[in-house]
This record gives sequence, structure tokens and C-alpha cells, in this order.
Amino acid sequence: MAHVATWKKETVSEIVRDIVDNPVVAVVDVHGIPGQQIQSMRAGLRGHASVRMTKNNLIMLALDEASKSKPGLEGLKDAVHGQCAVVATEINPFKLYKKLESTMTPSAAKAGQAAPHDIVVSKGPTPFGPGPIIGELQKLGLPAAIEAGKIVIKKDTTLVKSGDPIPANVAAMLPKLEILPMIVGMDLRSAYEDGTVYGKEVLAIPDGHYDMMFATAVRNARALAIEIAYPSKETIIPLVAKAFREALGLSISAAIPTKENIELLLSKADRQMLSIASASGYSNDGISARLSSAATVAAAPAAGPAPAAKEVEQEEEKVSEEDAAAGLSALFG
Repeated sequence: MAHVATWKKETVSEIVRDIVDNPVVAVVDVHGIPGQQIQSMRAGLRGHASVRMTKNNLIMLALDEASKSKPGLEGLKDAVHGQCAVVATEINPFKLYKKLESTMTPSAAKAGQAAPHDIVVSKGPTPFGPGPIIGELQKLGLPAAIEAGKIVIKKDTTLVKSGDPIPANVAAMLPKLEILPMIVGMDLRSAYEDGTVYGKEVLAIPDGHYDMMFATAVRNARALAIEIAYPSKETIIPLVAKAFREALGLSISAAIPTKENIELLLSKADRQMLSIASASGYSNDGISARLSSAATVAAAPAAGPAPAAKEVEQEEEKVSEEDAAAGLSALFG
């Protein structure tokens, strides 16, 4: 049987202890993070979480051992690859994702790294005064010139396309141009809590996302219930009001007089009478005066809804649940 180094056994035991003692365990990507930055991030998590970095095979062994007391933990093994670390904490997975996301900071690119996006040098002045560096910029394909005692870039220029390897001379120049294209930090891959493994795609949601989803679902459900006339505590008032409006409209259209619509019916009949009188040429002093007054009002700028529409709106504004119910009864016996 092969001898196993003592330090390996101790490392696995320490990781297992951290996992068992904390309700939340996560595997995070630490690729490309400078050592000094990692130490700073660990210090920021101190008191809230433990961060263990070691060989991947030792992390796998620790997960296998800890899964004996935490079923489902083995689901984290798919996230163990490349440069990674184990985080054990009491912070719930969603808050942990946000906390780790805050560790992301811009960083200089290294030669050969894939560009995370198009690396563009914008048009405008550079930090450099006149000097030999203008030749270096031009060798990179940048349209550099001297203006007002400064080296300027004459137009926006893409140095590296997204996904392409960054050449060594470009990687060396970018920090001088104050361009830090890489984003490094502890990138959470998966997190475990209460037997469930959450992937990054589940945890990477904006603040208030689920609150907004629930609010939208409530609004949509209420609108659907009203549309299909489904009575409930939440819909009964708008349903009664809707029924009253529809019944009022029908009674006016069918000219069925009731206490609730008689004024509107008389107003409608009066307008129809004036329209017929105007079209037929019938006139007397009273009608002539009213037609003249109506023409003056029609010529004035519109200041609101038509009289009938305004009356109906005002009538609807006054409708309460009790009034609506009483109105329905009066309309249809």
C-alpha cells in the first residue's frame, strides 16, 4: 500500500471539518488571481467563511468523506477542475455569490491570455508626452500622433478581438494606456446547502429578481381572474364594479330607464334630438339658441372628454361595491 504524506491527510481532515461544521459549501474558481490579491480576499472573508486551496484530488477526497454526513455534497465534484478553492460558510448561497462577486477587480492581461472582450483603445489623448513611445504605439497599429504636447490616438482602434490570444507586446502596453481588460476574483462555480447544489446560473440573479417575479405573477393572476370572472376575496370588488359598468352601458344602449341611468339616457336623448333637428332643418327659438351654443362649444379647444363620457366617468368614480350591487338589481330586477 502506497504511503500517503501526513500533510495530505491533515489537509483533507481540515477541509472535511470545515465542510461538516458549516451549512454552506462552495467551490470557487481562483484562476489568474495574484497571490497578494488572494490573501486580501481571504482577509475580507475572515470571520464569515474559511477558504481552502489545495490540490484538486485532495478536494475530491474531502468531498467524498464529508458527503457521508452530508448527502448530496458529492454534486460539487463536477465543479472541481482547474485552479479552485473550497469555501465553507454560514452565509446562504445567494448572499455568498454576491459577496464573492464583489471581490472581482480589473487586472492587467498576460501574454497569451484570451481577450474577454474586444480590447479597444479609444480615440483621444494618452498619458504620454512626446517621445520614442509613439513608435511603439504605431507598431501596435495605433494611429498615434503628437498634438498640443501630448501623444493622442486619432481614432478608436481594436487591438485584440474577443477570444483571441493577447500578444506579448500588446499585454505590455495595455497597463501603460491604463487599460485593464481582465476581471479577476473568486468566481463561485457551485454551492451546496441542505442537500441541494446550486449552479452559478441559479445564483447569478439581480437583487429583487424573485420579488419582481412574484409581484408580476400576482398581477397577471388577478387580471386573468377578472377576465374570466373568477370570484375571490381579491377580485370580487373589481368584478362587481366591472359588471356594473357593463350593465350600465347595456341599459343605456338598450334605453332601459333606471334610477342609475335616467340622467344619462335623458342627456343622450337630448343630444340625439338636437342632431335630428340640425339635420332636418327644424328650428324654433329654443332649439336655435341651443344649436348656436353647441356650435360655439364645438369650436373651442377640447378641454377634456365629451360631456357624456365625462358623465359616465364621474358616475363610475362614485360606484362602490354596494352601489354596484344595488344598481345591478335595479337594472335587471
